[in-house]
Amino acid sequence: MLVKVLLVFGGPMTIASLLTWVERRGSAMIQDRIGPNRAAIGPYRLLGLPQIAADGIKSFLKEDLVPPHALKSLFWIAPLLAFVPAIMGFAVIPFGQSFTSGGVQYHLSLLDPGNGMGMLYALAIGAMAVYGVITAAWSSNNKWAILGGMRVSAQMVSYEIAMGLAVVAVFMKTGGYDPHQIIAAQQMIPAHAGLAAQTGHWNVISQFLGFIVFSTCMFAETNRLPFDFAEGESEIVAGYLTEFGSMKFALMYLSEYIHLVTASALIVTLYLGGWQIPFIASPGVLLSVAAFLAKLLFVCWVFIWVRWTIPRFRYDQLMTLGWKILLPISLSNLLISAWWMHRAAH
Repeated sequence: MLVKVLLVFGGPMTIASLLTWVERRGSAMIQDRIGPNRAAIGPYRLLGLPQIAADGIKSFLKEDLVPPHALKSLFWIAPLLAFVPAIMGFAVIPFGQSFTSGGVQYHLSLLDPGNGMGMLYALAIGAMAVYGVITAAWSSNNKWAILGGMRVSAQMVSYEIAMGLAVVAVFMKTGGYDPHQIIAAQQMIPAHAGLAAQTGHWNVISQFLGFIVFSTCMFAETNRLPFDFAEGESEIVAGYLTEFGSMKFALMYLSEYIHLVTASALIVTLYLGGWQIPFIASPGVLLSVAAFLAKLLFVCWVFIWVRWTIPRFRYDQLMTLGWKILLPISLSNLLISAWWMHRAAH
């Protein structure tokens, strides 16, 4: 359990820290410019990797200012309210194949499947991240911060409904919300030794509409372009982050990337087969962890790629997309999935 705790909490934090570097280097590559390379020495300046350490040291050394007009108790707790739900959502994600040792079965997820919550826990705890943003906005007592908090509260409510309906279709298809069961239903095994092939497939194939809806809603849930209306530097300065500095800002900033890692893990688990490798019945612990990590990093890169490719929507376009387009599509996908399952059963 101690090892799993270190992996589940240390892993996403490490990946999130690396993603801050990937974001800068990736955006520089997409925009045909030079990324971070001055906080480094050695061959090729180590590609600017020491920039991660430089950012951490800089955040610790900056003066921690609290505005006199802020509500100090909530101002101090807001970064934790954003950070804790983001990292706790990873607790039910299986990041590798279960194995047996000494007659005891071990699952590579912090919470075992017998807890009765399954993926409902990840969705519920992820929805609580909005409290960190709203608390930060309210406690700042700043009009730009409050405007960002109002935006994100409406945004989260609008997109969580469509996201929830998309996930319900996956639960119906697999017959439950246990993440291990969802991954097992996506297994593709070739025929061998006279046995018939298992005709499972990744949910991205049978639930393609749900995959598009869920992935789009994840952009809104993580407050990233083209849905970063909680910050919107060109419109509301820095939104709910306007009054934060030093390690408070760093913790809020890091929680956004941890939320990105958790959202990518949910996409991998629900739609991309989790740790499964096509046509390999039992990849083993190390290979399955490597496969999950490869898929996770690919989805994280897609998030970064989209951010630096698509411009921010207008706010009315955000609401139109959520209520008039994604919600009907997810509802139609749910009804079509139910009809198809009923037809196949009879």
